[in-house]
Amino acid sequence: MNKPLSEMSNEELWQLFPIILSEHQSEWSDWYLEEERMLRRAFEALPVKRISHVGSTSVDGIVAKPIVDILVEKDPKCDIETFRVAAEAVGYRFIFYKDKRAVFNKGYTEAGFDDKVFHLHLRDAGDHDELYFRDYLRAFPEVASEYEALKCSLCEQYRNNRDAYTESKTEFIREHTQEAKRFFGLKYAL
Repeated sequence: MNKPLSEMSNEELWQLFPIILSEHQSEWSDWYLEEERMLRRAFEALPVKRISHVGSTSVDGIVAKPIVDILVEKDPKCDIETFRVAAEAVGYRFIFYKDKRAVFNKGYTEAGFDDKVFHLHLRDAGDHDELYFRDYLRAFPEVASEYEALKCSLCEQYRNNRDAYTESKTEFIREHTQEAKRFFGLKYAL
C-alpha cells in the first residue's frame, strides 16, 4: 500500500513527482478551458475577479511541465477559507497559504501524476505578475527561447528538487516581469 501524499516528505514527493518537461501540447489550452468552466461553476457564488491560464503551458512553442497553472483573482475582502471549501469540493488539494496567496493542486496521486494535472493559484485581485510574464513571452519569442533553455538546463540539474528548480528561475522571471510591466503598462488593471 502506498503512503498517503500528506504523510510523504518533500524528498519522497520529489521522487514520485519529478520535473518533467514536454514539448508544447495544444490540448493544454483545452484542459484549461474545461477546468475554467468547472471553476466558474464551483466559485459562482464567490467574488472572483478574473481566472487566467498562466505558466509555460499558456505559451505556445516552448517546453513546459505538463501541469496547467490557473490564476484565480478574488476580491480581497473574501477570506481564503470560503474558496478553500469550494476548491476542495471539486477535487483540489490545499497545499499552502502564505502572504495572502494560496496554492492548490489536482492530479497528484499516491501512484504518481494523473492524466491531467493542475495548479490553482488563488490571489487577491491585482496580484497577477504571471499575466505580464506570460504575455511578454508571447510577444518576444527570443525571450521565450531563453526561458526554455534555462528550464531545460535546470530540469537536468534539479529533476528531483522542485524547490531548487523553481528558485533558480526566479531572477529571470522577476527581471522579465518588470520589463513586461514597463512594456504593457496598466494592461491588467481591473
